Amino acid sequence: MDLKLTGQTALVTGASRGIGLAVAHELAREGCNLHLASRTAADLEAAKASIAKEFKVKIECHALDLGESRNIATLVQRAGDVDILVNNAGVTPSGELLKIDETQWRQGWELKLFGYINLTREIYGRMRARKNGVIINVIGVAGERPRQDYIAGSTGNAALMAFTRTLGGDSMDYGVRVVGINPGQIETDRLRTRLQKKAEIAFKDASRWKELLKNPMGQPQEIADLVAYLASPRASFISGTIVTADAGRAARHID
Repeated sequence: MDLKLTGQTALVTGASRGIGLAVAHELAREGCNLHLASRTAADLEAAKASIAKEFKVKIECHALDLGESRNIATLVQRAGDVDILVNNAGVTPSGELLKIDETQWRQGWELKLFGYINLTREIYGRMRARKNGVIINVIGVAGERPRQDYIAGSTGNAALMAFTRTLGGDSMDYGVRVVGINPGQIETDRLRTRLQKKAEIAFKDASRWKELLKNPMGQPQEIADLVAYLASPRASFISGTIVTADAGRAARHID
């Protein structure tokens, strides 16, 4: 399927690993030139090399901590006008209310919540001025199925869902689409590492980490495919909504 993205320019945050890296690969496969952003320069350069090995697209890397608001303006100045923005960077601390102090909570939200909002504000203004563009927020299913042991993330994700729906409901009046994706449990390096540590404690064997899984686990490529479709003209009628990709878990009444 030709998604008609050849020659477009995409900015992907959190692009050096996991879902972000898979998204960058898939958009490059569709012919998009890329701006890749994350905190670590070495990881970004490795991502750039792996993409450039397969696809002949322009790739620029931006090693910036987007939890620092001053870096948002720097990134936008460097990237210029982009056709597609994929907000994906962010890790919010796990834990129940009494185990997460204000500093941890704010640090998590500076990147995942305010990072998305601030970058969207800058990019959306440019897109709206030229009446064209797509913004995709990769959020997380805890926003619609909140968990007490992930209260900061659940609350932040719910806010991003409301933000996406609110902006995306009006944005098409100005030629811009805004869409959210709520991935469920996705097999990333971060998830594997966390489960391996738990398996080492539970079984004295890190290789048994899959035995700790209670729910189906998806792959980063599945989210990347969804991002590419939603970014394309084939999804021109989709805005102001959240697409859930979690094997149906959010629709179940109990685990």
